[in-house]
Amino acid sequence: MKKLLILTVILAFAIACTTVPITGRKQMNLLPESQMRSMAATSYSQFISQNPPLPVSDPRVQQVQRVGEKIAAAATRYLQAKGASDRVAGFKWSFNVAQSNEVNAWCMPGGKVVFYTGILPVCQDEDGIAVVMGHEVAHAIARHGNERMSQGLLVQSGGMALDFATANQSEETRTLFGQAYGMGATVGAILPFSRLHESEADEMGLIFTAMAGYDPAKAVPFWERMSRLGGQRPPEFLSTHPDPEKRSAKLAEQVRMARAYAIKYGTP
Repeated sequence: MKKLLILTVILAFAIACTTVPITGRKQMNLLPESQMRSMAATSYSQFISQNPPLPVSDPRVQQVQRVGEKIAAAATRYLQAKGASDRVAGFKWSFNVAQSNEVNAWCMPGGKVVFYTGILPVCQDEDGIAVVMGHEVAHAIARHGNERMSQGLLVQSGGMALDFATANQSEETRTLFGQAYGMGATVGAILPFSRLHESEADEMGLIFTAMAGYDPAKAVPFWERMSRLGGQRPPEFLSTHPDPEKRSAKLAEQVRMARAYAIKYGTP
């Protein structure tokens, strides 16, 4: 049974391995993208029904929608130029603003974007909104949601294999092994991948932002403002996000690269 599980994981990896645009990183997505988009559409509808978005007449909504449409168009043009338009196949872009003091924004698979009003003062202007929008759009195009769910499935399968391997041990030993496996999987795989996703979305988002005609250099002061809101943070190896100072430094290094992409693939 253990060998079968291992073979299943290896086969799944071989079948589901794809390449993330721009970064070229290999990733494994076990779930069909159509299923991810369907689940996202259901969750999005539930969220909107419980959190009615601000009206389109609100200038804040108009600004977010304008930025979102420009960045989605720029990203789509780039993907088409690179023969990777399948990354946005079936996407139905939607950009809304919800009333909340939470400093957050997100993009679900399929292009469903929501900004909370709490993040807009931190953005300060349209360039700041573009920095956040590019980052969130990048998460969807990189299929990070699918990858995280796939990781969860693999962790679950690994747990089954561990349970089988320790079947002859005492209940206390099995429980201890299970707890150790869970912590090891979380610290050793899930959280680092989450930080990797954030860094990858930073890089891709910066490029999409520049290609849409916005200033990628505005990403550095934006994340500096975000870090000042963060308060006490856990150690980086236990955090889902990169260290703010390292994040800002890395983005500063990538500004020139983003502008080079904009020259080659930017708005005609």
